[in-house]
Amino acid sequence: MYDHVTTESQLAHLVTRLAAHPHVAFDTEFVSEHTYRSQLCLIQVAAPGILAVIDTLKVRELDSFWRLLTEPERTTVVHAGREEMGFILHAIQARPARLFDVQVAAGLVDHDYPAGYASIVRRFLNVQTNKGETRTDWRQRPLSAAQLDYALDDVRHLEQLWSKLEGKLEAAGRTAWMQEEMATWQNDVEESFTRKRWRRISGLNGLPRRELAIARELWHWRDQVAESRDMPPKRVLRDDLIVELCKRKSADPAQIGAIRGMQRSDLRHIMNGLSEAIQRGLACPEEDLPGGERHRAPPSQLAVLGQFLATAIAGNCRKEKISPALVGTAADMRDLLAFKLGYHEEERPPLLASGWRADFVGSLVDDLLSGKAALRIGDVHAPDPLVIDRA
Repeated sequence: MYDHVTTESQLAHLVTRLAAHPHVAFDTEFVSEHTYRSQLCLIQVAAPGILAVIDTLKVRELDSFWRLLTEPERTTVVHAGREEMGFILHAIQARPARLFDVQVAAGLVDHDYPAGYASIVRRFLNVQTNKGETRTDWRQRPLSAAQLDYALDDVRHLEQLWSKLEGKLEAAGRTAWMQEEMATWQNDVEESFTRKRWRRISGLNGLPRRELAIARELWHWRDQVAESRDMPPKRVLRDDLIVELCKRKSADPAQIGAIRGMQRSDLRHIMNGLSEAIQRGLACPEEDLPGGERHRAPPSQLAVLGQFLATAIAGNCRKEKISPALVGTAADMRDLLAFKLGYHEEERPPLLASGWRADFVGSLVDDLLSGKAALRIGDVHAPDPLVIDRA
């Protein structure tokens, strides 16, 4: 049995009941392909003796629920909770007091990350989850009993997973690692939702600084138009068209309109704004142009050493039951090497040189670089045939 919350009074009653518990698990169903921000359609909630689904298309005022999650001493349990945190941040500009993401926790005690919810439930609880309704349009009403049951399955096991994974983290001595990782993860997610990320436009690599300035202005213009129209930014203007406009370096509406793909009728109504954005990029002072940082070129052997060390670290991760993908990538290993060899010029230390990751990889990397440790092939028939010998 579960509660189906469709009114403000029902939500108030649910929040009152949830407030009696020190932890709350929740998940969401949303649609992201049609609007500027993901459209929240359902919230599924679990706590001791409580299982509920909130219809967010009928209950619009959700601040009381979001604020419940930010109260001190309350633990919020999620799986891959990036979007969930985004909903909270956008609604009340705050974040959960204590967040526990079972996907991250699983990576800290297992070799698989990022793992899907069904995989984690099966691996740690030996339970099969509902696999139906994966193509549901969650905006449609009414939702069937099967659709609601599928949605609730995503939160039904979160409490038990939290308890199980907390025990494994404690047994492995990694509780502090989890707390540190969740704090860093929340900082990164919050920054990604608030920072203007124009450099993520596809195809910018190799563009000169002036063209990057145009790309920056076009990104901001596109983002403003998308938000005002409540539509995905790439529906306003595709990334490849932004790059082409940068290369053309012309604010002339006639020349802009001559580019293949720019003949859409809706673009005529916003052409002036687009042209003005290009003009701002063209007029940007030389000292304010992006991409002009000068870095010393790292030594050519860095890529080879990075790949070698990444292989060694991955083998050690499997031995210690922690996901290599959560520890870091080959690129992260190259950044660590650049840091150790004096080629790192960023303000922040590289990922692998701080926090629990530094504790986990630091001494092994130092020993491999100094020759105190060696990587060799052991039993070629073993699941993990690589062996690290230490002097």
